Amino acid sequence: MTGVLHFKRKNVTFDPIGNPPGKAGLAAQVGPAQSRTMGAGLCMFDGCSIEWTVIYDEMLVVLEGKLRLVLRDRTIEAGPGDVIWLPENTWMKYEGEKAVCCYAVYPVDWQTTRRPKT
Repeated sequence: MTGVLHFKRKNVTFDPIGNPPGKAGLAAQVGPAQSRTMGAGLCMFDGCSIEWTVIYDEMLVVLEGKLRLVLRDRTIEAGPGDVIWLPENTWMKYEGEKAVCCYAVYPVDWQTTRRPKT
């Protein structure tokens, strides 16, 4: 594990996720190499609709633009400064208009380790 890290926004590059139309990207900054417990980074959504079921707990903080989460029973529209909590096993569609968000996930190794259901 590493010590204190400082990620400069101007140095962030987003890896593309999803398919056209629109664009979406992910810039993972904290992962298993940096933390045993949580992951974090930036994500962006613009003119896209990405369907996903989170298999981890996730928190999103909208930094720029407008983020829209389409849930089974409602749609959340969030802007800069808004915080959204997504518990494990939430189905949704990530959508946005020039949205940039900070995300945090638990557990950090969600791709290889599933938490036991409670």
